[in-house]
Amino acid sequence: MRCTPIALALVAAFAAAPPAHADEESLRQELAALRAEVGALRAEMAQLRGTRANDSAAGAAPAAPPAASAPAPFPAPAPAATLAAAPPATHDDTRLWGYGELNYSRPTGNGAAAQADVRRAVIGFSHAFSEDTHVYGELEWEHAIVSAEDSGESEVEQLYIEHQVNPAMAVRAGLTLIPLGLINERHEPATYYGVERNFVETAIIPSTWREGGVSLLGSTDAGLSWNVGITTGFDLGKWDATSAEGRESPLGAIHQELALAKAHDPSVYAALNWQGIPGFSAGGGVFTGKIGQGDDSFLARDARLTLGEAHVRWQPGPFDFAALYASGRISDTEALNVSFVGNPTPVPKSFWGGYVQAAWRAWQRGDSSLAPFLRYEMFNTAAAYAPMPQGLGVPAADTERVWTLGLNYYLTPQVVFKADYQHFNLEDLALGYGNRFNLGVGYQF
Repeated sequence: MRCTPIALALVAAFAAAPPAHADEESLRQELAALRAEVGALRAEMAQLRGTRANDSAAGAAPAAPPAASAPAPFPAPAPAATLAAAPPATHDDTRLWGYGELNYSRPTGNGAAAQADVRRAVIGFSHAFSEDTHVYGELEWEHAIVSAEDSGESEVEQLYIEHQVNPAMAVRAGLTLIPLGLINERHEPATYYGVERNFVETAIIPSTWREGGVSLLGSTDAGLSWNVGITTGFDLGKWDATSAEGRESPLGAIHQELALAKAHDPSVYAALNWQGIPGFSAGGGVFTGKIGQGDDSFLARDARLTLGEAHVRWQPGPFDFAALYASGRISDTEALNVSFVGNPTPVPKSFWGGYVQAAWRAWQRGDSSLAPFLRYEMFNTAAAYAPMPQGLGVPAADTERVWTLGLNYYLTPQVVFKADYQHFNLEDLALGYGNRFNLGVGYQF
């Protein structure tokens, strides 16, 4: 038999009543009080039923938040524009996620230079203000300790508001990841092969690359996703010709990361990705904008950066194949480079890189799996310089070629142990290019 709140109240009231009454008037008063309580309970029940009915009609009926699905050992190809960087949240739902990695590297020719590091630790969060409006953010710490004497970093990696305009389109405003390449948006340890992220998507595409601005993104029923936006850009005034930083990554040396960023010159980008065939993804994007930031006294006031990339990924059965090519150009640097004469690192006119990669799920038992992989990369961070007077220029850099052979062991889809060996065609220890053996462990949740 089902008991309603009204019936329970009546039972409780009569159980608490005295077994006999001294006079009839007292009995009438108690019965009147009980009728009033029952009437109030009925009114509350009616109001509750009406509220639930209205919520259901508006599509806002309360529901338990869906459990976050674990990433597969071979993550599906990531579209160039995903509508959410984190698991979807329901109204008034706040969520946390995160990832981290600890690495060990030992150069083959110099064991004394072996190094262990808490490479990064990240905590992410989201909150749903309504079914269509959310905030997403990520906080990152690198190299374990942040202080004036240490090389660690503490940074806001993402922080933006996303509003779902309709089921196929959303708008974002804030600090967001630029949707170029395969790992800039999807860079958790279990989503890529190797202890460190590949060189092309760190030296040429400066992952993790983010800018502040507004973007519009969406998808179609045909498997096409798109993302366009207007954002902040780079600041060429930060270039240090005396440092090797520009040779390591030209854009990494002048990124602003929305830290008191100069914003005179906006940049724009557009990215497309197609996933019309299961297990297959192809796409690309372009980012362009002036990087002189409006300083009339700056010798490269009209300098413009243009960076483009194209990629493809195919995952048939236990195999995973990927390829990517990226190329960048910086214009109007002649006068600036003349002022850098005598320094080792002028601003390059062009830089590029590409890689091919193959992996194989060789073994799997339950949630655990083992995936050996092989990657070949070619990249050049200073492929050409603007013309200079004879005898004053710096020769273009040689192209670096790197073979990486290794394996990822997934204890679970969210916990991965990694090992690899990297062989460099040109060993430039000043840039960190040298044959080495690497170990790593990563997690994500």
